[in-house]
Amino acid sequence: MKILLPNSLLIRAFLLIVVLIVLSMAASLAIFGHAEQEPRTRRMAQMVVSVVNLTRAAVMSAAPEWRGALLAELADAEGLRVHMAETGDVVEPLYNPPADLRRMLDEVRRRLGDNTRFAARRNGVEALWVSFFLGEEEIWVALPRERIEHPVSRVLLAWGGIVLLLALLGAYFIARQVSRPLKRLALAAAQLGGGHTPQPLPEKGAREVIAVTAAFNQMSADLAANDRERALVLAGISHDLRTPLARVRLAAELSQDASLREGLISDVEQMDAVIRQFLDYARLDENEAAIPTDLRVLVRDVAQRFGASTGVMSLELSDVPLLSVRPLLLGRALSNLLDNAIKHGNGEITVQLDSTGDKVVLLVMDRGAGIPAAQRDAVKRPFVRLEAARSDATGSGLGLAIVERAARLHRGEFSLEDRAGGGLLARLILPLSPSSPRPDI
Repeated sequence: MKILLPNSLLIRAFLLIVVLIVLSMAASLAIFGHAEQEPRTRRMAQMVVSVVNLTRAAVMSAAPEWRGALLAELADAEGLRVHMAETGDVVEPLYNPPADLRRMLDEVRRRLGDNTRFAARRNGVEALWVSFFLGEEEIWVALPRERIEHPVSRVLLAWGGIVLLLALLGAYFIARQVSRPLKRLALAAAQLGGGHTPQPLPEKGAREVIAVTAAFNQMSADLAANDRERALVLAGISHDLRTPLARVRLAAELSQDASLREGLISDVEQMDAVIRQFLDYARLDENEAAIPTDLRVLVRDVAQRFGASTGVMSLELSDVPLLSVRPLLLGRALSNLLDNAIKHGNGEITVQLDSTGDKVVLLVMDRGAGIPAAQRDAVKRPFVRLEAARSDATGSGLGLAIVERAARLHRGEFSLEDRAGGGLLARLILPLSPSSPRPDI
């Protein structure tokens, strides 16, 4: 049978420590009981034997006329009741005594003789009754049960409970000290994976925790520095290349050769598009504020720029709640999807927008050659271009990478699938805030 353990490291560590504490306390109590049981049994047996022997000696030495006064004195002073056995006595023997009491009784019988009898009740009086013989006459001695049995002290139970409670509190704080740095590290790693730069984590605690935290902080700082350097380099490329490109375009338009002019203008436009994609990927508007946005309006505006009114592209936009997004970033991602669909869609493009449950789903579908399933994850990485039917030798390989990063920055998902009937289906899923209001219709 497989044991199901909780997923939380805090709970797992706490339960493990609790189990160890409970087992340790149980083992300690068992060892203590075993070590203390034998001496206590012998002391109790010795006490019973001494009481019986002293009672026998007192009764034997007392004159017959003083025996009644002696027995009364023993009852008043020592709490011992001594009675002569009678024919009509109703004696209830000890049934199934505890192991330690049974060992004590065996020790008493060994010392006093095999004819020693024990009883739990005699004539309705409850006590530990022990008999001895004075000649032919049997005499019963009643010892109070509290002298023989030692119940667990309430003070001992209280202190044991306090010790257990303190141990459990200590176990919780120990487990918390172990899990808390890892939880902070996991949250920071999730932020880093979502495209954000987390705040440096506090480097404190155990040596190993400090080492891991310091390594993560260094990695996060290095990635942030790389991003800044990348943005700076690509911004410089834009500044340095666009001015010469503008001169080349101007010179091309002044050319008398029409074919040369059109070729140069096309090359300049392609180079300008590549530079723009480089800048888009480097910047990605990560600092853009998220605002409540009507996605129907956003999708319709972007689609209009790609000629949605020409009949090549059909829009199926359902009513969806307002969503807090970065509109420039999301518009750029949709532009890349539409640009790819126009290049490879064979003249039939469908854009759908709908909400399902707690998500908003945006679909861009075409009737092109599609992308092989084995290469769909690869094309979402930067600078990866396919050499198949959908490849674009003039592209930068950053279009789908921008869509993938935009989806992650919105904590969403981006996937490429086969479209029913042929073609490619690009699916962009964005989480829907539970408190998002419905737009006015």
